[in-house]
Amino acid sequence: MAAHRKLRARSLSGNTARTAATLALAGAATATVFDGTGHAEPRLTTAQVKNKVDRLYREAEAATEKYNDAHEKASAAQHRLNTLRDETARRQTRLDTARGALGSFAAAQYRDGAIAPSWQLALSSSPDRYLDGAAYAERAGDRQARQVTRVRAQLREIEQLRGAARVEAKSVRSRQVELKRQKDTVTAKLKQARQLLDRLTPPERAEVTTGTAAAPARATRSGTGGRSAPTPAVPTRASTGRATAHTGRATAPNSRASTAVAYAYRKLGSPYVWGATGPNAFDCSGLIQAAYRSAGISLPRTTYAQINAGRRVSRSQLQPGDLVFFYSGVSHVGIYVGNGRMIHAPNPSAPVRVAPIDQMPFAGATRVA
Repeated sequence: MAAHRKLRARSLSGNTARTAATLALAGAATATVFDGTGHAEPRLTTAQVKNKVDRLYREAEAATEKYNDAHEKASAAQHRLNTLRDETARRQTRLDTARGALGSFAAAQYRDGAIAPSWQLALSSSPDRYLDGAAYAERAGDRQARQVTRVRAQLREIEQLRGAARVEAKSVRSRQVELKRQKDTVTAKLKQARQLLDRLTPPERAEVTTGTAAAPARATRSGTGGRSAPTPAVPTRASTGRATAHTGRATAPNSRASTAVAYAYRKLGSPYVWGATGPNAFDCSGLIQAAYRSAGISLPRTTYAQINAGRRVSRSQLQPGDLVFFYSGVSHVGIYVGNGRMIHAPNPSAPVRVAPIDQMPFAGATRVA
């Protein structure tokens, strides 16, 4: 019988090995392409970045106004809670005093032995003196009864105050949770916007943040810290602010509106910082609140409340000092200064500036002075 021999596997020749390796690599590359991990992220155009950044800023500003509202309500709730606690402490002091008086009366009765009045009269060496004393004791007993009634009422009041304080404390905690949620939303949106802007060259970034191309040396710096050198798209205080401010004061409906407009002009170039109300940095509604505070008028903190703070006016009736609001959610506000222009705090990439009111969707206007 012929011996059966094992067939040895033949090694691949050099050419065959190279071919197999090439096919394996090609297959891996093809698989990578089809599973979507092989594509490099396409570079966005400047216009696409601008659209995304503008959307993120709008969303961040809407969240900022909600943050401002939550902050205002949390502060009011905390103030009410502190007031309730102070009032409870005052009532507790008065209650302790009343309890001390009742304790003294009870101790006196114990010392006297609470002998029946008939026996005290029979045993008294001076009946007239006893009768006088008995009448006094009766009046003292009436006072004691009234004091007991007052103590009971004070106990009820203190318990009501403590119950109200518990409710208010719960409200404070709820407001603080909402405050953190809106703060997280704002910071996340602004972070995304910064990451998009960081991909651009300085001229491209200037084009996105100012709306026009600008030389790198004159581009507005992004971020919230410090003041930025104005670009041609941002009127300077010397060339435009003062001249228009004078015109605004001359045509404003009254001195308070003129004062508010003048304040806004003095703040040109101040940085945008969300949640800020001045005097050195502002968000959009914070600038408006500060401007009218300088004129002696107290305005609400948020755009949602500011639009209802005065008398509504149409776009054709605008006068310097009027508040102009934008977007369907009423999430942005500026102060009108005449000639179709306003002063506003745009976003973290741009300082307080003069801008045309038709650069954003107009939502309404209010006259507060």
